[in-house]
Amino acid sequence: MPYSAKSRRLSEAAFTLIELLVVIAIIAILVAVLLPALSEAKAKGQKASCMNNLKQLDLASRLYAADNEGRLPVNLPWSLFPPMPNTWVTGNMKVFDDATNLSRIKQGLLYPYASQPALFHCPADRFKSNGFERVRSYSMNGWTGSRSMETNEAGSGYRTFVKDTELAASQSSGLWLFIDEHELTIDDGFFLVTMDNSKPFVSRPATRHSKGFNLSFADGHGETYILRRPDSLFPGPIIVAVTNSDWIKLKSVTTTK
Repeated sequence: MPYSAKSRRLSEAAFTLIELLVVIAIIAILVAVLLPALSEAKAKGQKASCMNNLKQLDLASRLYAADNEGRLPVNLPWSLFPPMPNTWVTGNMKVFDDATNLSRIKQGLLYPYASQPALFHCPADRFKSNGFERVRSYSMNGWTGSRSMETNEAGSGYRTFVKDTELAASQSSGLWLFIDEHELTIDDGFFLVTMDNSKPFVSRPATRHSKGFNLSFADGHGETYILRRPDSLFPGPIIVAVTNSDWIKLKSVTTTK
């Protein structure tokens, strides 16, 4: 075949510049359409995985109670009980040596019943301590696992729960046990909710799941609460009013009289 004829056929078979630009534009449009869907699917997967973690911790607490005469795993605020007590989980996520140390998870009372470290960490929690991912994202309801809140709010009439029979005597479907805590307030494993409104949202729920957080309840089910108020979303100096609807909703499932 003469060189000129071969060259002409190759030229006819090749894409023109305009055709290439059209193909690139179509690919760009498809990427723009698919990326949000892929991102949403990833977020939903992380939310579901987080919920499963919390349910597993809830189950582990019941297994612990079954082996310990019905007692729930100990849950104490370390700041009030130095040195560090042996609680459901050990370690302070605001202390670097604790925040990245898996042994703090393994030393807790609950680890023999939830023996996968990943169960203590929300997959959507990307907060790092000195460049390393923290080992824990969850905390336990401060009204469960000890009587410390009765001391803090003496005379309030609100109940603490240290045995599974006490949970059963209440409406367990309306009492949460474990919560996805915000990365900027999480420290020990004790999540503080003051029923007297003295410190609204001093412990903040996470906002990782489309401005929402997951909870597991004493009857084994889980729920996602979406934070509706702007002042619920930013831990720090912002004062949360006692009339904040997000605060009221969390209080309503924290304890009972």
